[in-house]
Amino acid sequence: MIRELNQTVFVAGHRGMVGSAIVRRLKALGYSRILTADRSQLNLLDQASVHAFFSSNSVSQVYLAAAKVGGIHANNTYPADFIYENLMIEANIVHAAHMNNVQKLLFLGSSCIYPKHAEQPMREEALLTGILEPTNEPYAVAKIAGIKLCESYNRQYGRDYRSVMPTNLYGPHDNFHPENSHVIPALLRRFHEAVRQGDQEVVIWGSGKPMREFLHVDDMAAACVHVMELGSDLYSKNTQPMLSHINVGTGVDCTIRELAETVAKVTGFQGRLIFDATKPDGTPRKLMDVTRLNALGWRSSIRLEDGLRDAYSWYIENIEQARTR
Repeated sequence: MIRELNQTVFVAGHRGMVGSAIVRRLKALGYSRILTADRSQLNLLDQASVHAFFSSNSVSQVYLAAAKVGGIHANNTYPADFIYENLMIEANIVHAAHMNNVQKLLFLGSSCIYPKHAEQPMREEALLTGILEPTNEPYAVAKIAGIKLCESYNRQYGRDYRSVMPTNLYGPHDNFHPENSHVIPALLRRFHEAVRQGDQEVVIWGSGKPMREFLHVDDMAAACVHVMELGSDLYSKNTQPMLSHINVGTGVDCTIRELAETVAKVTGFQGRLIFDATKPDGTPRKLMDVTRLNALGWRSSIRLEDGLRDAYSWYIENIEQARTR
């Protein structure tokens, strides 16, 4: 394990859910020179600006958590924006890091890189073995390109650029928008409002049978730093030059019904759960194989119920109270 606390670490995307968690983790470990820049300070879509930023800062490590993200509706409506912006962000940062002799970089991807019908649990070897899910294909292609960018700079220039692919994430700084959020923030908000309004039932789309895996963002941040700090020998022993990415997850999934029941418990909802089976279920199961990550010495530690309580507390303190002031 290599921990150099005085090096300058640039966290791209520090205001997002994952980026902010990485900053919290680095600070907790004692890293003293954490570099960040918001959109008013640095336009990641502008190559010249990104190069100038790296040239004027002595960066030693990069966590590339910046990305354009959104749900199914956003991905379907703005596919050109999603592929263009994500390709530009990762290409600009990876190339600028190389040109300014940054040896270590960690790229954050997504589980959507795997084929729509990948065998469960999804192993790293499933990459590029089948057709992607059409609704977010442009985003997935950009993330696959990010993995291959890192591998290509490693192969040609001897860099140490690594990639991690998280499962479904949740936690503080999540998107709790009533229409555009993912399943956990959507359920937390819906159940909270049901309690507040005195509703006797909550309707949930689908049969409740599909299975999903969820990882608290603080666990994700811990895994990112762990992978970044691994010695090159151990990392190389457990990866391949052209299959170098690492899945990050819990290795455990639950049904949507079980998730909803846990959210009801966390929010104090005591009414009925109604599952509308006329609505689509989506993919029956999405689970990450985390064998490679476990072999590298890391396992998740935040239980789903505990993580949901933390996410709900953050929602109450930062979204609900602000909305009702």
